[in-house]
Amino acid sequence: MRATLLYGVGDVRIEEVPDSRVVEPTDAVVRVTAACICGSDLWPYGSHPAGGAPARMGHEFVGVVDEIGAEVTSVRKGDLVVAPWVFSDGICEYCREGLTTSCTHGGMWGFGDAEGAQAEAIRVPYADGTLVKLPVAADSALVPSLLTLSDVFGTGHHAAVRGGVAPGSSVTVIGDGAVGLLAVLAARRLGAERIVLMGRHRSRTDLGREFGATDVVAARGDEGVAAVRELTAGHGTSVVIEAVGTRAAYDQAVGAVRNGGTISRVGVPQYEEAPVGLGSLFFRNVRLTGGAAPTRAYMADLLPDVLAGTVNPGRVFDVSTDLAGVPAGYRRMADRESLKVLVRPA
Repeated sequence: MRATLLYGVGDVRIEEVPDSRVVEPTDAVVRVTAACICGSDLWPYGSHPAGGAPARMGHEFVGVVDEIGAEVTSVRKGDLVVAPWVFSDGICEYCREGLTTSCTHGGMWGFGDAEGAQAEAIRVPYADGTLVKLPVAADSALVPSLLTLSDVFGTGHHAAVRGGVAPGSSVTVIGDGAVGLLAVLAARRLGAERIVLMGRHRSRTDLGREFGATDVVAARGDEGVAAVRELTAGHGTSVVIEAVGTRAAYDQAVGAVRNGGTISRVGVPQYEEAPVGLGSLFFRNVRLTGGAAPTRAYMADLLPDVLAGTVNPGRVFDVSTDLAGVPAGYRRMADRESLKVLVRPA
């Protein structure tokens, strides 16, 4: 079968790899019908060292179950399923708490022995704890939106939930990538009254307005912070969602948050140190939260609205390609020519 491998910086290849197969009785094999390229994939795309073993790429997918192990009970061959961006057993103490990203037996697609989702098929460990059956056909128009439950919509929702967004909240979202835009949608869904989107790409911020942003600030740094404060009587917003992952975005969040407010970080951090001391957070009583989104735990809440068409998070996909077009899709996203690339392997 064919799969996506990353050999080094900018070096993405589609190659033949061994067919996926059931190894453990708790496994399933899923034929991937829809996957995508994530903004977080661009970090290794721009930094993966050459010369080592290639990395299997992709962590978001919808597909049809082709085979199940002897102990799998929640899905059957032929079921259409969605998987979160990490796999989990569903029964450990963390999974029972809804913190599936900390599963004692779980892991991330593409790491260790785990396969990547930008492929024709994928072996799914702990199928009962990982996969969610979908009540639609593989050719449903809802599939792009259902695919966002795997990561980006669930991550935007996680950011809003951890930030404490509630009816009447004021929110700033830093970043106009797919996660930032879907954090806007999630905040509006949870009742936020004012949502300031900080982003510089007009086509993206226009979509952000359609998702619920009430204001757009294109400026960055101190100028951007000043613009947010001007919109909020000098105070900043009660919640700031940082959906980029750079130190500059974090500093912007510290500047835009209201005293007593909350910064919720879901952008994958590309830095190790950031201010949390007296002047930045402590004296201002600012809470810092966020983290890796346990999207499997949110699927039951978000799925009904997607099925009903109440929300349409699949609009973040602006390009669709087959597997052969994945290398070009990486280039388009890295060059900011595309927001998010949908991949249909077949």
